[in-house]
Amino acid sequence: MTFAVDVRASKIVQGAVFFRPSIFTDVRGMLWTSFLDSQLKKYIPEGLSFVHDKFAVTNYNVLRGIHFDSKSWKLVTCVDGIVDQVIVDMRGDSPNYQKWEKIELRGDEPTLVLLPPGVGNAFHVKSASAVYHYKLAYLGGYVDAAEQQTIFWNDKELDIDWSVSEPILSDRDQS
Repeated sequence: MTFAVDVRASKIVQGAVFFRPSIFTDVRGMLWTSFLDSQLKKYIPEGLSFVHDKFAVTNYNVLRGIHFDSKSWKLVTCVDGIVDQVIVDMRGDSPNYQKWEKIELRGDEPTLVLLPPGVGNAFHVKSASAVYHYKLAYLGGYVDAAEQQTIFWNDKELDIDWSVSEPILSDRDQS
């Protein structure tokens, strides 16, 4: 079984990988695999496995992130709707420190994004709503919001082109 028909490493954020899964469609709709351990384990450190899943159901014009930590690997995708996905290299020792990449993720054209630790994750909802999926791999306990780092969405040094000037933000993302 083939998990992905196209695998592309980010040209900007080292260690980030984009996967276009194999998709089966017929009159009933669409079927695709979001995770296949045997094919994804070669992209994360040996001995580490995905242990935690989360979904975010998010309304139009909401911007979530930029959040990151030093130990979590994330496999993210938009299951339904349309989002602008932004990844930011926040690893101080990286030659691409503070560089970012943006792609559109669509539920009707699935793409999964693998993010290594130290890479900021953010997305902006462009459709009426979106369902966003996180699959997490880490050692020890989960790094929750209080232990994560947050970069302001419109940080002048990053200069991310969000194509929006007044998104809806959480209290955490406003401060």
